[in-house]
Amino acid sequence: MFSPRSAWQRHLPLIGFGFALLTLYTAGALALASPTRSIDPAMIFGPAALLTMLCLWLCSRSSRALPPVLKRAPDSGRALVQRLIKSEALQDAIFNSANFSSIATDAQGVIQIFNVGAERMLGYAAADVVDLITPAAFSDPQEVIARAAALSAELDTPIAPGFEALVFKASRGIEDIYELTYICKNGNRQPAVVSVTALRDAGGAIIGYLLIGTDNTARKNAEQALVQAGALQAAIFNSANFSSIATDARGVIQIFNVGAEKMLGYAAADVVDRITPADISEPDEVVARAASLSDELDTPIAPGFEALVFKASRGIEDIYELTYIRKDGSRFPAVVSVTALRDADGAIIGYLLIGTDNTARKRVEAEQALLDQSLRDQQFYTRSLIESNIDALMTTDPHGIISDVNHQMEKLTGCTRDELIGAPFKNYFTDPARAEAGIKRVLAAGKVTNYELTARARDGKETVVSYNATTFHDRDRKLRGVFAAARDVTERQHFEQAMQANNVELEAARAAAEKANQAKSDFLSSMSHELRTPLNGVLGFAQLMASDDPPPSVKQQRSINQILKGGWYLLRLINEILDLAQIESGKISISTEPMSLTDVLDDCYELVGPQAAARGIFLLFPTPGTPFYINADRVRVKQVLINLLSNAIKYNSAEGSVHVDCSSRAGGMVRVAVTDTGAGLGREQVAQLFQPFNRLGQESGVEEGTGIGLVVTKQLVELMGGTIGVESDPGRGSRFWVEFAACAAPAAIAPLSASDAAALARARPAPGTALRTVLYVEDNPANLLLVEQLMDRRPDLKLLTAIDAHLGIALARAYQPSVILMDINLPNLSGFGALRMLRGYAETAHIPVLALSANAMPRDIARGMEAGFFGYLTKPIQIAEFMAALDLALLHAQQHGHDPQLTVVH
Repeated sequence: MFSPRSAWQRHLPLIGFGFALLTLYTAGALALASPTRSIDPAMIFGPAALLTMLCLWLCSRSSRALPPVLKRAPDSGRALVQRLIKSEALQDAIFNSANFSSIATDAQGVIQIFNVGAERMLGYAAADVVDLITPAAFSDPQEVIARAAALSAELDTPIAPGFEALVFKASRGIEDIYELTYICKNGNRQPAVVSVTALRDAGGAIIGYLLIGTDNTARKNAEQALVQAGALQAAIFNSANFSSIATDARGVIQIFNVGAEKMLGYAAADVVDRITPADISEPDEVVARAASLSDELDTPIAPGFEALVFKASRGIEDIYELTYIRKDGSRFPAVVSVTALRDADGAIIGYLLIGTDNTARKRVEAEQALLDQSLRDQQFYTRSLIESNIDALMTTDPHGIISDVNHQMEKLTGCTRDELIGAPFKNYFTDPARAEAGIKRVLAAGKVTNYELTARARDGKETVVSYNATTFHDRDRKLRGVFAAARDVTERQHFEQAMQANNVELEAARAAAEKANQAKSDFLSSMSHELRTPLNGVLGFAQLMASDDPPPSVKQQRSINQILKGGWYLLRLINEILDLAQIESGKISISTEPMSLTDVLDDCYELVGPQAAARGIFLLFPTPGTPFYINADRVRVKQVLINLLSNAIKYNSAEGSVHVDCSSRAGGMVRVAVTDTGAGLGREQVAQLFQPFNRLGQESGVEEGTGIGLVVTKQLVELMGGTIGVESDPGRGSRFWVEFAACAAPAAIAPLSASDAAALARARPAPGTALRTVLYVEDNPANLLLVEQLMDRRPDLKLLTAIDAHLGIALARAYQPSVILMDINLPNLSGFGALRMLRGYAETAHIPVLALSANAMPRDIARGMEAGFFGYLTKPIQIAEFMAALDLALLHAQQHGHDPQLTVVH
């Protein structure tokens, strides 16, 4: 600790007075520079008031060191100074308040003073840190490193990432207030606003540093909430409370929002494309600003629009005060924030000036100045400070006899100030022994925090209070007594009791909600399986009949086409309903990555071309040109575009057309628009477009649909961070568009190597080569029959079948097939259980197993792949996909040398 006669203490008065002025100046500057009020004034002026009191206390250490302005004060001023000096014990107690952390170090950064506020904020006792560590030891390491790097770049000098980074500016005499995260003793993180000052001796040498911190949690939480509010930007820009003025690069106004119209009296049409913001600003202030900036930045700046945006044009944050001139000639002060608007290449394309009316603050400042002057002329400054506290405050002598109280203490006890002063502290509590023990604990330890007592008022009312107390001393360090602050925590106790009572109910409700959510998921999975299983047979056999040899007759083909059309349509409806349910429950999976929008449109053209041709609809897609790349989920983008294109074809007029175009949009977005020549939609219909199961009057029409396709489309687009919109007029068709974030072209995929191409060729042996065996484990006869007929078309494969998992495992061990196809929902033992058993036998552990199931939810597929299936195919079977997966599994078996072959076909 510092010695009683150290240079640090000898020069406390000069240090204190200077620091007081610096602190009050800093507080005012920060409040002025915060038009959005992201910094709570209480967070600035609270520490400022504390520091002012601290510095006046420091000044009281030596009347000879009082600044000349105080020595020359009139009699009333000197009387005020003398009273402030006499109140040093109370000011000392305020310095040790639990509301602010005050940490003083020596020149090397080792902590020498650690007040009660620091102990409360960080959880350390003073004995844990004094003479042991520096403040960097409990600061966030990454933030300290980042601060060191930023200061090194800013000041063009290497700064070590440690205590030096926290005090470097202060050590150079630069005012320094910054945000930092403290790490508490229990590991919790505590955001704080920290003010740093270098402490110097009479010769100006640094003998230590003072770091005063305030809790920044509330502002951080508020900032996070604002960041998460997706509509914040639009709300602020269109708010009538802020003037938002956007210009082009030359300063000509391009946007003039409703707040600007309200604030300045101009209509947007009066100023857009006509004038610059300098034309509505006080000319003398613009000239003065230009001159000031020219001096500050050592470069000539013209007194016009350039002066308003010069800093922003150089990438410097710029917030300043300016007087605006309304249309009627009246003037008002404003705080203006300026930001340069840049294109994708970083070139400035304009400026955004956001202004707030500063009249109220100016009025408040003027009123506050009058109030401050009045307070300085009064003789009861200390009393005003005490009475303004919301807590019950009191002081006692070392024997526990009350020496002073505030009005809150009078209310707490029901006694007057005169009645309380001179009475024992313990007399006003239900447990006098505990109250007296609290005083003794403070005297022994120097402080006590959160010491709970129950106060009893004169009328018998009892109030539970929490005390924070500390000892205070006179200028000779002689103990004078105890300063204590009590806060009513009765409501908090009632709340905690109520919360404990509600915890059981909340837990039960949470469990019920989770159970209901799980039941919904299980139902969706079960419904998916139950609907897909019969569809597998319908679509599978219909595909076989359609491709049979000899081909079916024309009449039969028409019937088969109807079966396929109805089956695939039913499958699409199932998928749409399941997609909607997954989106609403938050369980749909989206995997965004750079992708070619042009390639997806080519696929879409191939898919919807036959549908358009059948209806006589002309399709016009973008011609090859500049490729567009977006960051999105390729599968989901394709689903979105197919839905929009299908609707455009389905609801088009006879012999109509569908036009698809792509374009780059502002903000780094790419828009795809689908325009049709259909009947169009009215305003009321457009407003109802994205409501589930609403077909907008088509319920009795000839077109099939559920009315949920656009709902799913909209939600998928938004899940990928995009937007969707529609423009439509009755009789003129509709234009649906979606926008996604643009990105650079994805890395090129390496071409297939010669060895891989040869391996793929070997995966389909020509007739005359050895047969390979495929085992299919399935309990549904229709599914077995379908796969058997598919295998008839593969002369290189021999099919074995089993109707349950146990038989399948026995056949696998006996015949060691090349590939196993495994249903999931099998009787007695599931496909997952069968896979685990197959992996447990040496003779079957290597065989690739393909899941073939109607459980088609994303979580089902993910679970299957995590379980170790080589692949996961869903029913109904799509023949091309099935054959491709089978060939891949056969190739895998062949490459790994575990591919038993049977008799050769001659």
